[in-house]
Amino acid sequence: MFSGTHTAGQLKLRAETMRRGCVVLAFDGALYNMDMEGLFEGLARRGAGFLRELDGCFALAFWDGRQREGTLLLARDRIGAKPLFYARENDRLYFGSEPGSLFDAGFEPALDKDSLRELFALGPARSPGHGVFRGLRELLPGQWMTVGREGPREGFYWKLESRAHSDTYEETIEKTTALLQSAVERQMVSEKPLCAFLSGGLDSSLVSAIAARRLAERGELLASFSFDFAGNSGHYKASAFQPSQDAPFAAEMAEHLRTKHTVLECGPRTLADLLEPAVIARGFPGMGDIDSSLLYFCSMVGREYGVALTGECGDEIFGGYPWFRGEAAFRERCFPWSRDMEARKTFLRDDVLAELRLEDYARAAYEASVAETPRLESDTPEEARRREIAWLNLRWFMQTLLCRMERCGAATGVDGRVPFADTRLLEYAWSIPWEMKCKDGVVKNILREAGRGLLPESVRARQKSPFPKIYDPAYERLLAERMRDLLASPNEPVHSYVDKAKAEAFLRAPADYGKPWYGQLMAAPQRVAWFLQLNYWLKAYTKRPLSV
Repeated sequence: MFSGTHTAGQLKLRAETMRRGCVVLAFDGALYNMDMEGLFEGLARRGAGFLRELDGCFALAFWDGRQREGTLLLARDRIGAKPLFYARENDRLYFGSEPGSLFDAGFEPALDKDSLRELFALGPARSPGHGVFRGLRELLPGQWMTVGREGPREGFYWKLESRAHSDTYEETIEKTTALLQSAVERQMVSEKPLCAFLSGGLDSSLVSAIAARRLAERGELLASFSFDFAGNSGHYKASAFQPSQDAPFAAEMAEHLRTKHTVLECGPRTLADLLEPAVIARGFPGMGDIDSSLLYFCSMVGREYGVALTGECGDEIFGGYPWFRGEAAFRERCFPWSRDMEARKTFLRDDVLAELRLEDYARAAYEASVAETPRLESDTPEEARRREIAWLNLRWFMQTLLCRMERCGAATGVDGRVPFADTRLLEYAWSIPWEMKCKDGVVKNILREAGRGLLPESVRARQKSPFPKIYDPAYERLLAERMRDLLASPNEPVHSYVDKAKAEAFLRAPADYGKPWYGQLMAAPQRVAWFLQLNYWLKAYTKRPLSV
């Protein structure tokens, strides 16, 4: 974590000794093509123009004091794996790697109506660049900002572009394989002990296989971890959404790769107890127990390992989610993972809904993002729409999951690295036509072909099954108990927005009541968990909730 303030040409931040009037004030992340000395020399010589040379995931602050008033440079990596927030107040600029760091530096947290719209209409996602708190902004992926004598200036050193794809199907498989292998191998460079998160799904298995092979060349074994919930096997029922459990496939992959494998389990009470620490880690109400479980697992991994390779982002980049293919995403003009806005109203008071107009806010956010889609003139109407869906996934859904991985990892000392979000791989995959990505109707066909010879056939052909959910009904009962305690306490801040009768009716409904309100992981229990997180967040970060 880092933070600082910039006031009228003076920088208030602990920093190392300046050389030639310049200093890298803060750096969060990892560079794969140079060390800190190279970063300093490049920024001192070329400023923001040097950012194009960087390969890695990072947020940085650089001070150039060679001119009388000096210039502060802030920058964020191309993918947005590392966060960088800022806020302007009077003549001061606050900046830091998480919202809490700005508050510690003196920026006052407050909410406005758009804060509530971000939470209730879009959460756990956030509009690109929006920091939820009034006046809080976030640099976008690939963006820089300078603050100097002429005031603040912003620009981009990288943006995703659409290009015609000229490679054959066979060449596309070959290049995708090479790019993924290169990304994994570059991100394995670390002075800290390294491991991999291995679920037994296609994406994490590919990353683990490449890493295990590279380590084997040095006579080393890869350490791998899979995650589950205590008692899940006794309550799990197969569904189209969760067609299989991870455990058998993770075990098969671990044996196939001969990894040093560990299965970590989390129980219902631990999962519920970590909902509040997960809010502090993320800085916002997040994905409920989807966050708290990862926070727990990372805390276990972090006892021994400082770097973890993950399979995140493969679905966003190669079209693994159902909404890449379903008719609804092509027919309905909305965020495909939050189509049912009614699910978002379940707990909310009628006067809050009337004032905030959540549908209008979500529609405007959707339209603004679609308008930014990198276009290709040769696209057919169907291809153009599919490109819009892919862009929404990169701009919104992927950012939510990257934030989850980064913040849970950072809170526990684990640097989560995401080879699928490598810029070279992303740029290439973005232009691969759908008929190749999903050839013969096979989801993520290109990646499956890249796995030939690396993965057992059962894993290579496995149908997608997302991050595991807890099925033990004891967890849902525990959440309901805590929610009823909250509703019975009149001084809790969430009462400014929640209708007690509506909430109680929801708690009496079956576990799968209503449609998921964010993707497929956040269903009824996660909705309760999110409102518990919201209440804690309001108490932790705001003096009093905003009334509408």
